[in-house]
Amino acid sequence: MPTIDPSRESFSQLFAKTAPDKPVTMLNLLRFKAQAEYAADRQEAPCSGREAYSRYAAHALKSVQAAGGIVVWQGRACHALVAPASEAWDDVLLVQYPNAAAFMNMVRSPAYQAFVHHRSAALADARLIAMQQ
Repeated sequence: MPTIDPSRESFSQLFAKTAPDKPVTMLNLLRFKAQAEYAADRQEAPCSGREAYSRYAAHALKSVQAAGGIVVWQGRACHALVAPASEAWDDVLLVQYPNAAAFMNMVRSPAYQAFVHHRSAALADARLIAMQQ
């Protein structure tokens, strides 16, 4: 079953399972839809999922930087050596934030909420995994 957005429970577990005073790196695994699917109330030009994600990313980078975060690595997923045969990803992204609170403040902000619909329209499936050293 595709998963795109975190649940409330997942957000609360983020704070239970990460140290509050350490950087958190988010591993993003992304699979794009062939055609972006925007909600009926959104007036967006038709585009591919990858193009819709690019719309999201253009704004997201500013929000990440404003939260004190940095993009550590971004690239194309080539081949999953250890994964179920049905699990394939298009892109992988690593984004580091000062801590989990900085990430949460970003995603809750009105500025972020104004463009996150592009991400939802773009993705067929995703994983967002919080990691700490």
